[in-house]
Amino acid sequence: MLLGLSLFYVGAVLILNGLWMLERIGDREISIINLFTGGLTLLVALRLAFGADADSASIRAAALSLLFSFTYLWVAYNRFTGADGRGLGWFSLFVAITAVPVAIDSLGQAASARDWWLGLSWAAWAVLWLLFFLLLALQKRIVRLTAAVAIGQGIFTGWLPGYLLLTGTLH
Repeated sequence: MLLGLSLFYVGAVLILNGLWMLERIGDREISIINLFTGGLTLLVALRLAFGADADSASIRAAALSLLFSFTYLWVAYNRFTGADGRGLGWFSLFVAITAVPVAIDSLGQAASARDWWLGLSWAAWAVLWLLFFLLLALQKRIVRLTAAVAIGQGIFTGWLPGYLLLTGTLH
């Protein structure tokens, strides 16, 4: 259920960040969803890592969840401080590189449709974080592409599967 909760709001933040990149949402206003989602996924990660039932699998899940948490908290920080985002861009490269073996491992061990979806989602997230690296750290002019990918991934890797997990439609 924690995965559904996290994904639901990851979907929201990706969709809204995409709209923000298209200048449909203001800089100050976008901070709230990034703070909320970053904080929520941080709490989920802490529960996974330090809960009474924590094990190696939940600690791994926590470490990977923190990649999302830190990204969204950094976006909010940049909006509050006016930072140019290059640091976040370089962090995004680290995350993109990390997400590739996660995707490969997930796909290699996939035993169900949900496992396949998760592996493909990690591959998609690797692409999105790579786009953020190119956009922010290398200053490539790919805002519209990055925004479109963020919105699409927000729907198909976050909001929709999160909703289906929360309603019990997806197990």
